[in-house]
Amino acid sequence: MEPITSLDSHRKKRSINFERKLLRELSLKELCEQTKHYFAPFFLSKHVYQTAIEDTTVEFAIEAYLLGAEMSRFGYYGESIEKVRKRSNATERELTSNLYDYVSYWYLATTGNELAQESLYIACENFMYSWWEEGFSQGVRKYRLRLHH
Repeated sequence: MEPITSLDSHRKKRSINFERKLLRELSLKELCEQTKHYFAPFFLSKHVYQTAIEDTTVEFAIEAYLLGAEMSRFGYYGESIEKVRKRSNATERELTSNLYDYVSYWYLATTGNELAQESLYIACENFMYSWWEEGFSQGVRKYRLRLHH
């Protein structure tokens, strides 16, 4: 006879397995290239960019990717990407704000220039959205292929 497990622990286990399967397909090289594309132009010092910015922005990209993947089941069941994005808007905004705060701190600490703050925020928004969308599309693909179990 099997031990009784709670529904919450079963859901958590399935969620972790789903995330693992998605993360296997994610390329660290691609993450680093995208990070460099969006944020390297703001930092004159390669050392600051490589030590302080790159690792943290990759972590935020992974979080946005997993958030998009988590919301992909709504897309699989027929909701448009705009409606699904509205569902996760608060969490995505919080992640974007946290990323902006971190990158902005390092930008101001290294350059002292406050003129590019809006451009930096737009870069953070676009970066997070691109990874949310990537996670969403990969998640929908997994659901369609029935690989989410």
